[in-house]
Amino acid sequence: MADNLAYQLEWREEWIDGKIVAMSPTSTNHNRVAGNLYRIFSNYLHGKNCVPFSDHESVFLTDKDQFIPDFMIVCDRGKIKHDGVYGAPDLVVEILSPSTARNDRTHKKEVYAQCGVQEYWLISPTDRIIEVYHNQQGEFALHDIYTAYPDWMLANMSETRRNAIVTHFRCSLYDDLEIPLDEIFYDLLPQ
Repeated sequence: MADNLAYQLEWREEWIDGKIVAMSPTSTNHNRVAGNLYRIFSNYLHGKNCVPFSDHESVFLTDKDQFIPDFMIVCDRGKIKHDGVYGAPDLVVEILSPSTARNDRTHKKEVYAQCGVQEYWLISPTDRIIEVYHNQQGEFALHDIYTAYPDWMLANMSETRRNAIVTHFRCSLYDDLEIPLDEIFYDLLPQ
């Protein structure tokens, strides 16, 4: 079975600060979050100029940095070539895993900001948390942190606290798109 390609893990590579870095294979929950993001934005952007990309699309940003974000939106179609995106996407989302979180929170985040990505999300499927950063003069500033609470936790909260929880948010690129947190974390496997 180990020789069967269907059972082998897929390893992809990024260039991070001039070094080849193998990306770990994605988990089921990672793939579900990426798919949910693609569904939400693909439906919203249908017929519009901006293009959503799910995992596996390369982004060429500097001579030393070629990343493969988990999800992105590109509004300048001139940046889209047959082998990837050349230049900063408008929105980039990285879905955190233990082996990639450090790069997603440090070097990649800095390069995305310096190259002009307008909004950057870090998503933890395990914690059901989304950190949203906005670009301010070439640096990302934390805009907000959103948490999708599990039903058991909501059941133990007071009604006042439950009513104060943010369940929807907006991407800074689109004022008329309200994104339900539960849709991003829809149908995840229990931890």
